[in-house]
Amino acid sequence: MPTAATADQCLPGERGFLRARLRGAIEADLDWRGAAIQCEGGARPDGRGIRVSFLGPADARGQRLRLVFGIAAAPGHARTATAATNVTLIVEGADRVYTTAGGERCAIDALVQEPLPTAGPPAASQESRQYRVAARGYCIDPAALLDGSARVYINRFDFAGVARFEDNDLHATRHD
Repeated sequence: MPTAATADQCLPGERGFLRARLRGAIEADLDWRGAAIQCEGGARPDGRGIRVSFLGPADARGQRLRLVFGIAAAPGHARTATAATNVTLIVEGADRVYTTAGGERCAIDALVQEPLPTAGPPAASQESRQYRVAARGYCIDPAALLDGSARVYINRFDFAGVARFEDNDLHATRHD
């Protein structure tokens, strides 16, 4: 899903960020922002919500963490008070994937989606639109390795990233 706007950084300046506290198999206090973070997002492949992904800077071993949030919220819907959320944590370069395996263990308690201004003159028929997606949430259970041998606790997280929604993603949610 990379786009020209997200290939180098998440959002200009300090508008894009991810903060999360990880404990367990991974001990880290993440505070990613500006040029240190990449993000992308869009409608979930199953059409049931949105997905936003954040990739942080490399650590001393050259490994990078990617956090992916699958949120049960309509694409482009301005505000959502509560939404079930699946969180996946990928350690790139180490072949480790942790997941909460569904939306019952994590939730967004505040979500705002704001359309970003388009560059240049508006097209007669725009096929997609970028949104700033900002959220605050929590998990009540840990994310586990796929084989269940290790866990990471993510008790709170906050982020602001970008998502690109196709017209049909935005249109379909208005009639459901």
